[in-house]
Amino acid sequence: MDEERGVYRVLVGKPEGMRPMGRPRGRWVDNIKMDLQEVGCGCMDWIGLTQDRDRWRTLVCAVMKFGFREMRGIS
Repeated sequence: MDEERGVYRVLVGKPEGMRPMGRPRGRWVDNIKMDLQEVGCGCMDWIGLTQDRDRWRTLVCAVMKFGFREMRGIS
């Protein structure tokens, strides 16, 4: 992915300036890492996996099904 694209800057960028007091806000990347750890895929290179849409979609569907089961109490 080209470093000049806005999507890339959002993915790997770091905001500048002062942060508000209190607990830091969760980042989108942190949510993805947390979801992958819950499914047992926390050590994988998910950024590289996003380059293959079919494999990424399969992983996202698996994570969504896992989350749905947890919310309904089905394990």
